[in-house]
Amino acid sequence: MSWASWTTAGVYTGRGGVLTDEAGVVTGDVTVHTTWAEGEARVAVQYSGASDWFTMSGSPVPCATEEESRDLHDDVVAAVREGNGATVPTLPTAPPV
Repeated sequence: MSWASWTTAGVYTGRGGVLTDEAGVVTGDVTVHTTWAEGEARVAVQYSGASDWFTMSGSPVPCATEEESRDLHDDVVAAVREGNGATVPTLPTAPPV
């Protein structure tokens, strides 16, 4: 089984924060964590320095490769910085072959 994870601390949410499943909107200085395993990525956020993690709305998402999940993590961090009740961005789907 392959897996990978990425964590970015010190991310300040844009106005309107991040939408989470457990706590609603989270704002301020947060840490973003993405874990990829078995073809899906799970994204969570926490107030930096806190112990509780909250599932970012839209997580988990199908994610075929480790590289794709790393790109997703970067997109999530960008979305958090934008705010506006950020959720996990959807990945573009490949056109049918």
